[in-house]
Amino acid sequence: MGEFRDQPFVPPSRILLGPGPSDVSPQVLAALAAPTIGHLDPEFLRLMDQTQQMLREVFRTQNALTLPVSGTGSAGMETCVVNLIEPGDRMLVCVNGVFGNRMADVATRAGAVVKKIERPFGEVFSAEEVAAAVQDFRPKVTGIVHAETSTGALQPLEEISREVHAAGSLLLVDCVTSLGGVPVEVDAWQIDAAYSGTQKCLSCPPGLAPVTFSSQAVAAMDARKTTVASWYLDLSMVRNYWSKQSRAYHHTAPINMNYALHAALREVLGEGLAVRQARHLSLHQAFAAGITALGLEFWVRPEIRLPVLNTIRIPEGIADQPVRAFLLQNYGVEIGAGLGSMAGKAWRIGLMGESCRIRNVLLVLAALEGALRAQDFACSPGAGVAAAQAAWKQA
Repeated sequence: MGEFRDQPFVPPSRILLGPGPSDVSPQVLAALAAPTIGHLDPEFLRLMDQTQQMLREVFRTQNALTLPVSGTGSAGMETCVVNLIEPGDRMLVCVNGVFGNRMADVATRAGAVVKKIERPFGEVFSAEEVAAAVQDFRPKVTGIVHAETSTGALQPLEEISREVHAAGSLLLVDCVTSLGGVPVEVDAWQIDAAYSGTQKCLSCPPGLAPVTFSSQAVAAMDARKTTVASWYLDLSMVRNYWSKQSRAYHHTAPINMNYALHAALREVLGEGLAVRQARHLSLHQAFAAGITALGLEFWVRPEIRLPVLNTIRIPEGIADQPVRAFLLQNYGVEIGAGLGSMAGKAWRIGLMGESCRIRNVLLVLAALEGALRAQDFACSPGAGVAAAQAAWKQA
């Protein structure tokens, strides 16, 4: 019983190539270890202002109400829903994976009258489908997942946004796995509310959820007739703490996590959003060439494939868990299992942020080859690595 008290916990060294978290740079880890100061210290307030401005740059927005919620990406989802929805409000949710269903669940718990439109896992919605639904249902809020982490599908949004607004609805978007890795254009796409997480393409430990709200969304919040269902996530109070005019105390911010996010955002913007997005795309293409050379298939067709989260079909006769265990035990590489209807049928391999490096692409391809060969799957020796290297050189 007392043994663990005598030894500190030392986590193993891993290469995080699952659906999140992603690897974290030494600079961001160092920021976590900086001295803790008070949540109303003038220097911390200065860091808050800088973090908000960098988040606006990453979200590509001028929205005043842009801040990191104290909690993981799911807290961001709940923040957006409970602040925009009052009991009895209508909310349309587009479901093509686990996280669309989760958004619908949160909306139901907030008292919304929820209508779901659905597509199979790995597919996306057309603007026509969404237009028909919003015209028929007339929701106050329409929720959709930009990058469905459970399937690896990337949802086009520009046309859908126009249809949603034409019907007088607010557009709420899940950007948890897309922010910092693929284009997210909050203002250009007229997104009214968006949420993300720190642990995906931003390569910061999990613990904060960046959110942003348009002036129309803020007006809807200000027009509420009922109190927000969650005290902790009530932005009518939280936003005062993040406002230069008030700084009214609401809850104690996770000080060191905010240090880490500040450092991570500096790295994102230092690299440049366009350069970072191009890196994710080119390394995805190299990885895809390697996967094809191994004789494996993607779950999602190329034109809607999310470059930062790859879903690979598990071949007939190959057991899921032994492959993931082989990678972890022999290479220290973590990949993810399938979720929902894809459980046992797919591997989810993330190439996000700090994890998105050519050395990791080559390593996971070599590791997969070894794991497949251990189950007598026929593939040409070194074919995956060679194909990825060739594609990378051409990029």
